[in-house]
Amino acid sequence: MTSVPARLGTRRSTMATTQSQQVADAITERTGIPVELVLITSFGDVTKAQLTQLGGTGVFVNALRDELLAGNIDFAVHSLKDLPTTPADGLTLVAITGRDDPRDALCARDGLKFADLPRGATIGTGSPRRVAQLAALRPDLNFVPIRGNAETRLGKVASGDLDAVVLAYAGLERIGRADDVTDIFEPSQMLPAPGQGALAVECDISRADRDLGYLTAVDHTPTRMAVAAERTILAELEAGCAAPVGAYAEYHDGLLRLRAAVVATDGRQAVHRERAVALDGPDITVAAAERLGRKLAREMIAEGADRIVAAAAGESSGTEAEPEQGEHEQGEQG
Repeated sequence: MTSVPARLGTRRSTMATTQSQQVADAITERTGIPVELVLITSFGDVTKAQLTQLGGTGVFVNALRDELLAGNIDFAVHSLKDLPTTPADGLTLVAITGRDDPRDALCARDGLKFADLPRGATIGTGSPRRVAQLAALRPDLNFVPIRGNAETRLGKVASGDLDAVVLAYAGLERIGRADDVTDIFEPSQMLPAPGQGALAVECDISRADRDLGYLTAVDHTPTRMAVAAERTILAELEAGCAAPVGAYAEYHDGLLRLRAAVVATDGRQAVHRERAVALDGPDITVAAAERLGRKLAREMIAEGADRIVAAAAGESSGTEAEPEQGEHEQGEQG
């Protein structure tokens, strides 16, 4: 075992450091290589400006990417749903870890289920995707934009400021707050954000094979296939973190199944599509998963999904995108 620890760059939030430590422990367990966390603060963590005014979730990941390119850290861990779909110059996603629970969760006062919330109940979320799909299910509810980490958001329910908040179940579980969950949304009710629940390991592309090849030890092929299809939906729709786009893919027994939805922010218009493809042997590639995503996205565009995305973008000037890792952060953990 080497005595020099690998340097894993992470944001400082509880969410980010917890999930980064999980990846660090997995790398050490599988390779014997020790890993130390290097804490990094991004501009997105300290500013009070709304995320859409800053250009979305890139304000959180860019600080880590700058440190990677400068050689100050060896690799970084991100919540995959926070990463733009456009690859960063000089960097590569060397591993996608096995996905945690991708579903969204309701944390409501008095243990209430979603169906039992009274008319006019206030639901806190900064995610246009969640607002759109929740409004389609319960147009009688009142959706309130919020920021802050998971603890801050849960505190607004405990204090009575809100009746409920909606967060990613995986994030709550990672920080030990799964007991606050009063209901869980199945993908048939509300599709998660592309990549939700998955973690990405990113490094300098020039070092990926030369001296960081051990990072592939935590790569999980079924998850990589699934999220490649999901993220292609976003890329084809030219949609960013403020778009009301949900997508979820599963790869089991040689079949990759992809579901996607684009829903207007008031829940009144929606395009839902589903498609599956058999992949086996040499066909089990990211390129094949991306082809499935492109095909489904183009079918959705033919039904007007791009117009819904464009309309939502025009409404997003006062709406925050919600990243997952972090905190001021983040968001769809959040």
